[in-house]
Amino acid sequence: MEGVESSSNNGPIASVEPIEQVFDDFELNILKAWMCTVSVNMSMHTREPIRDSKLSGPEWIREILFGHSDRIYETFRMERHVFLNLCDLMKARGWLADSRYIRVDEQVGIFLSMISHKNSNRDLCERFQHSGQTISKYFAKVLQAVLNLAREIIVPPSFDVVPEEILINPKYNPYFKGAIDGTHIHASSSSANDCRVLSAALETHRLQFPRPPPGKYYVVDFGYAATPGFLTPFKGERYHINDFRGRVRQATTARELFNHRHSSLRNVIERSFAVLKNRFFILRHMPSFSIQKQSCIVIACCAIHNYIRDQDKMDKNFSQYGDSEYPFGNAQDEVIDDTSTEEDIEINMLKKRIANQLAIDNNMAEIP
Repeated sequence: MEGVESSSNNGPIASVEPIEQVFDDFELNILKAWMCTVSVNMSMHTREPIRDSKLSGPEWIREILFGHSDRIYETFRMERHVFLNLCDLMKARGWLADSRYIRVDEQVGIFLSMISHKNSNRDLCERFQHSGQTISKYFAKVLQAVLNLAREIIVPPSFDVVPEEILINPKYNPYFKGAIDGTHIHASSSSANDCRVLSAALETHRLQFPRPPPGKYYVVDFGYAATPGFLTPFKGERYHINDFRGRVRQATTARELFNHRHSSLRNVIERSFAVLKNRFFILRHMPSFSIQKQSCIVIACCAIHNYIRDQDKMDKNFSQYGDSEYPFGNAQDEVIDDTSTEEDIEINMLKKRIANQLAIDNNMAEIP
């Protein structure tokens, strides 16, 4: 028969012994008991999806975008039009693109939710209904995109333009020409060397600002030396705004008046950092990312801060810190020593000229 020929051509077929002949009764009973245990265990641990919320990430983003205007501000720390413009910019520049499962607005939403609030990766997994790996992936993608934005939007000041805060305020104009300051950002690291790496990274970014041309300068605090282009306060005199609260504590000398005006002007920058840290919770409580990633996050927050400033000058955070006399800074801080090199003498003479002009205009004794 054809079937027999086929079998003979393929060689002999191995015989299969009954299972009872392979195991004795004791071994067979153990095998049966093990199989029953496995079957019961599998029936008690049925696989089911953990991210099963009816409100998926895209649906939640849509609800936020088209809900009450206060809700999107509370969620993303910016107004609706700023958020949408940011997403459009990211797509237009090719920095972000819709993926198969996650649109750009959701990607940006993940990033902003992380830096704006006390949200962990697990919190965002639940909120956006994605795995922890997916949340980390898109946080990193948006971080890189915002760093691209930072290269365009964090730029040196124009020395040809007098800042509006100075130009329209007789307290500062025509005495002062500019302002710059620094702030402390929380770093998450047990290594002192890592903290130095973070400080160096941020300092390198700040030092990209050029030295002012002759006749222009930065108004800086005690953290800088009195060198050309960096105008510091007078050492050993009252300086912080709190030191001048109340009529009886008003400035009584040219040096004190200079320091008060200097502090008040620099307060513009301190208030900017206050807005920054109030908007982005992550700057006050940095997660335990690598120290390089932490420095990138700080720069990214500054970039978004500047973007919001360009898009919405009436932003609520800017209004909250709009009082130029709002007290910031530590009243116990001391001004660094004024040095006496030839270049330092030049900036100190400028400081003296400004102080004496203030004294003349306010009927005070000049500095001899």
